[in-house]
Amino acid sequence: MMKCSSLTLSFFCLCSIAWAAPREKAVKDPSVAAKDPDFAIQGEYAESSKIGGEGEKGRYGLQVVALGDGKFQAALYAGGLPGSGAESNEFVLLNGETKGDVTTLKAKSGETVVITGDKATATKGKRKLFTYDRVERKSPTLGKKAPKGAKVLFGGIEMDRFSGGVKLDGELLEEGVVSLDSFGDFTLHLEFRTPYKPKTKPGSQDRGNSGVYIFNNYETQILDSFGIKGEFNFCGALYRKKPPAVNMCLPPLSWQTYDIQFTAPRFKEGKKIRNARITTRHNGVVIHDDFELDKGTGAGGGRPEKEKGQIHLQGHGNPVRFQNIWLLEK
Repeated sequence: MMKCSSLTLSFFCLCSIAWAAPREKAVKDPSVAAKDPDFAIQGEYAESSKIGGEGEKGRYGLQVVALGDGKFQAALYAGGLPGSGAESNEFVLLNGETKGDVTTLKAKSGETVVITGDKATATKGKRKLFTYDRVERKSPTLGKKAPKGAKVLFGGIEMDRFSGGVKLDGELLEEGVVSLDSFGDFTLHLEFRTPYKPKTKPGSQDRGNSGVYIFNNYETQILDSFGIKGEFNFCGALYRKKPPAVNMCLPPLSWQTYDIQFTAPRFKEGKKIRNARITTRHNGVVIHDDFELDKGTGAGGGRPEKEKGQIHLQGHGNPVRFQNIWLLEK
């Protein structure tokens, strides 16, 4: 047996402790998150809570992301919030913290935001940029009822048309389930909620990770990507294939919507003659417009494509919750 020095043993012990360090516990209940004073500061600040509208000169939108222990980062957009006038996906990054009852955020380019209560005031040098209230935007398709002929996959109370064991959290559906039925072309509506994990780095794949996996081939990512730039593996992305046109993520523990129109690939004599296509609306805003999928996304790109398949709501150890899921076949 190999003998180890006390120094080597200490090294391995330290590594074991680091590897065994528990992940931050995710908060899945808004009433529990409300006990954290940072949760009341995190969110969106703007002139209007309406999703939609064009940008106007002089308008701004602010998204504040909690980092835990009174620390924050924020995205300051020109024109308004994403999906409500923002001129582009670019923003000014601010950082700061809460001292007493005042939260102060600053950017390297000179912008300063001071938040007291539900109001955010921004300045640059001696120039006042805005004073905005905290707003809670809601998707225009939130609560949308299933049309005639649609199949309700989950309507609360029972799991309806999903498999995966006992996967209910009260009247909400847990992640990690697969539809019992297979489908071809369809329109899908679903509503999801990511957990609150402020001390987990924004953009981390451990911050509310799930996904809508069509046929186990094509994934539209679910992740808490609020207040950061949309990337190939962030919320709304066609995983590792195409980022969303707009990062429409709302703050964690807000109900959000995906409305997906999917056209399955076509085959003749075993050979594909037409690629799949997808249009996705995130919180009512188009983030993928009739995009052609030449193959699956991520790991799904290595699996055989098919004309009919199931809907997977992925499980990655994060308590993402779902409600009001229905599908209308074309």
